[in-house]
Amino acid sequence: MAGSRWVPLESNPEANTRFWSSQAGLVPSVAEFGDIYGLDDELLSLVPQPVKAVILLFPISAETEAKKKEEDEKVEKDGQHAIEPKVLWIKQTISNACGTIGLLHALANSNVPFIPDSPLAKFVDECRKITPDKRAKLLETTSLFADIHAEAATAGQTEVPRDLDTDLHFTCFVESAHDGTGSRVIELDGRRKGPVDRGQCTNLLSDVARIVKDVYLTEGAGVNFSMMYLGPPSEF
Repeated sequence: MAGSRWVPLESNPEANTRFWSSQAGLVPSVAEFGDIYGLDDELLSLVPQPVKAVILLFPISAETEAKKKEEDEKVEKDGQHAIEPKVLWIKQTISNACGTIGLLHALANSNVPFIPDSPLAKFVDECRKITPDKRAKLLETTSLFADIHAEAATAGQTEVPRDLDTDLHFTCFVESAHDGTGSRVIELDGRRKGPVDRGQCTNLLSDVARIVKDVYLTEGAGVNFSMMYLGPPSEF
């Protein structure tokens, strides 16, 4: 599957829970993906707690690409706050696989339960033993994830596109506890050079809302921005 192009996933919590995560091995009675409807306090208060991860879908633009390059160069030159070694990051080598990689980043870096010996449990366990490049190769050669990605993509609310070129991209934010320095917000994006430390974490949801406003919405929000949380099942 190296060099292949997958159908882009939608930011569709139901499809990503029912057709992707549950088939891969997530226990849906304990955790699921859900919509985040806005970044103001009132809408954030509707999200079930505790939030385990946040996935952002955003449009790639000249501004976001310039910021990414600037941040990567700064990290390469000056370093950043030490990333907890247990944080699992997967390099993206498959076109349009950012949705599946975002889901994997969210699930692998949360303490949500997987069905024992499920494909997800086995994949994450194997990834912890190998480098990010080898993780990318493992994803390329694990046909199940291509299959459930395709099923989740075709289960969305809109027609599957014939043109697979897209300027939309998924990135994931998780909380990482670090000995002696407290929790940190870590951004995991397969197109970056590695995990990005986004600062101290006091409440993952509200901290990510602030980061999204500061980093991704400087041009003003648009219809192509959307967010999902990974957390307890909604009571509604």
